[in-house]
Amino acid sequence: MTELSKGSKVVIIGGGIFGASSALHLARLGAEVTLVTEGKPGDGASSRSLSWLNSSRMRSNEYHRLRMLGIDRYRTLSAQRPGVNWLRFDGGLTWDADDESNKIAKVFDHERSMGYDAVLLAADEVAGVTPGVDASAICKPGAIFNAGEGWVDLPSLITVLLAEFARLGGKVISDCGPASVAVTAGRASGIIMADGHRIAADAVLVATGAAVPKMAAAVGKRIPDGTLISLLVKTKPIDVPLRAVLNAPRVAIRPTPSGALVLDSAWSERAVSALPDGSYDVKNWVIEELLEEASAVLVGHPALELDDIAMGAKPIPEDGVPVLGRLDEVPGYYLAFSHSGATLGLIVGELLAGEIMTGAPHPLLAKFRPGRFVG
Repeated sequence: MTELSKGSKVVIIGGGIFGASSALHLARLGAEVTLVTEGKPGDGASSRSLSWLNSSRMRSNEYHRLRMLGIDRYRTLSAQRPGVNWLRFDGGLTWDADDESNKIAKVFDHERSMGYDAVLLAADEVAGVTPGVDASAICKPGAIFNAGEGWVDLPSLITVLLAEFARLGGKVISDCGPASVAVTAGRASGIIMADGHRIAADAVLVATGAAVPKMAAAVGKRIPDGTLISLLVKTKPIDVPLRAVLNAPRVAIRPTPSGALVLDSAWSERAVSALPDGSYDVKNWVIEELLEEASAVLVGHPALELDDIAMGAKPIPEDGVPVLGRLDEVPGYYLAFSHSGATLGLIVGELLAGEIMTGAPHPLLAKFRPGRFVG
């Protein structure tokens, strides 16, 4: 493991939350950092994320701890930037379908056993805790309210992070197409851009979302891939009292800085089709039904109007657990691949930057190493 000195050159491929956070933390540690993006910073999976800050439901102790540290870093950021409209902590409310799949009681017991702030509410108690929810939509087992949860608008956050990155001398090269990692004598030595231009580096971090497994495979490392297609629907601004993130059986909802709502769900994502040219398609009825599902769980059943649709790859490791850190097979090559980009964005950037500069693996990432996969 090689320790890098101040002024060492690090190149990051990928301008989502992992790339932007890692770039800034590396610059704070004195590295000379270049961030290379295929398109615009933040226009990939980070732009299509519900961006719910949480550690709810069933997770391992190690994953729960990392997520809680992720939320902690957002609380620090919130204290440093009081009153911003792109980061809020108004809690999260979750309930399951009223059938045999309902696991709310089991989830509640698990969350409490982990020390997670959770309250099990009957339907008629919800309005007194978090406004804006139609109590009739909540099934008999009740709903879990997690007061410590929140949401972030990732494109806004990425803009803030990269502004400080630029002030520290960091360089962003955007709209340059897909880049690859250059390997010399078995070690990552920089990157090769789509136009053939090379940038030398002492270390490279690949944070390209759904493209990570393919890029790792190019250097002989297998990262099992469970990537799905995401669909995020944005409404026009609407005056509703909802402030918490909602996770109902048929729709998830969060507010936005503009007063709009963004919506997603597992069933609507499954209805998206990938086309041969690499684009995506979804039928109008899917969007209309998702809007109706959102209206049905809100007080007064407001008419929600469509503003925008975002579709694309949702990066997910096959085992659902983040893949973070150095490739043992290729010194100087690091990667970040996870579905939990929003919650983990700040803490992962901090920990990876520390590992890259010191060469020492951080114990918090021990369970998330690429080395857990053979081949």
